[in-house]
Amino acid sequence: MNANRLTTPKEKVQQLREKLGHAAETNKRRRFHALYDKVCRLDVLWEAWRSVRANKGAAGVNGETLADIEKKGESLFVEECRERLLQKRYRPQPVRRHYIPKKDGRKRPLGIPTIQDRVVQMALKLVMEPIFEADFQDCSFGFRPKRSAKQALERIRKACNRKGNWVVDVDIQGFFDNLGQEKLMKLVEMRISDRRVLKLIRQWLGAGVMEEGKVRRSDLGTPQGGVISPLLANIYLNYFDGLWEKHGKAVGALTRYADDFVVVCKTRKDALHAHKLIQAIMARLELTLHPEKTRIVGLWTGEEGFDFLGMHHRKTKAETGRSQVYYTTRQWLCKKAEMHIREVVKERLAPPSMRSASFEEHVKWLNPKIQGWKNYYTTPYSTKWMAKLDWYIRQRLTKWYAKKRQRRRWRGSGNEIKILSQVHGLKTLLKVARA
Repeated sequence: MNANRLTTPKEKVQQLREKLGHAAETNKRRRFHALYDKVCRLDVLWEAWRSVRANKGAAGVNGETLADIEKKGESLFVEECRERLLQKRYRPQPVRRHYIPKKDGRKRPLGIPTIQDRVVQMALKLVMEPIFEADFQDCSFGFRPKRSAKQALERIRKACNRKGNWVVDVDIQGFFDNLGQEKLMKLVEMRISDRRVLKLIRQWLGAGVMEEGKVRRSDLGTPQGGVISPLLANIYLNYFDGLWEKHGKAVGALTRYADDFVVVCKTRKDALHAHKLIQAIMARLELTLHPEKTRIVGLWTGEEGFDFLGMHHRKTKAETGRSQVYYTTRQWLCKKAEMHIREVVKERLAPPSMRSASFEEHVKWLNPKIQGWKNYYTTPYSTKWMAKLDWYIRQRLTKWYAKKRQRRRWRGSGNEIKILSQVHGLKTLLKVARA
């Protein structure tokens, strides 16, 4: 690398994050008092804007879209954010409430901040994250740099195979709505003493939610959808991780992804003890476990399994080369994930309005999704499910094609779809495409 080469804003921000992370790692008791000026840095705000733009997303309560900002000028927008922060004129707006329908008929609330609020939150996240990363435990995988759901699944598989025959499958009831804001701020203050940064976080927590033209504020919770919310959630639940490391490690192996976690134990007695310990720590955090979704699962007979991060986990019989029988943990996509994939494909191909699209257009839309599902859900034990989904995608395309051609019977179009799939390079979920 040329030593005289100008450092890019991205590299400068990365250097800043590395320095902050190193300082936090070197001194576990250090409190950072000069962070606000780093949030206001132009390179940090530019990186924050690029990240928000890449994530796309809808407009907040002010109706301003990403396209509006690009039209008026990105440099002007970033400078405006910086000026407001430096002159202490920045005031976060309420988040716009949006509901995502669930399969059980209920709706999951999502908070959509304005784009300016998302950019400022991202700038603070870039500065805060490396500091708290130094404190986070190895059992935590959700919304962390260089950590993934796949790593969490592998940790669980190994824990189950190390005589982990009992699992405490935990669901926190309404975590994002019931998170204690004052407790959260005390946990943040253990590492950050910069009053301006603390004020920013308090303003976001207190900005409230706008629904049907009315703003509702609460001293509980952090809106799902906020850029900084996952980091704040990890800071809050790191308290649980730390106590588990001290008092629960001998009882069972904890794996947490955001607010979902499981504890793998060797015996039923350990699992029952783990459940009581989890309840006690959650009480300190003023959180409760969902009475129906939290359960203790016995794996050792292979009759029961559990779902976590879109995968079903179950012990099944296997044989060694010497015909010795043993149980091993196998993972494949759960029913909920399978139904989701089917729904996505159906929503694309079933509507009459989609008949005007070409086969090539559908393939261009489907291929990235198929590749994503394949990357995540493929395991040595998922062949049967992947083959079923490949067949379903082909069947849906055949039905679409028959209706496009105004044919009464769709099955006769199968061979044409087979040829078109090969010509246009339709991807398959199975590693090797079937002839």
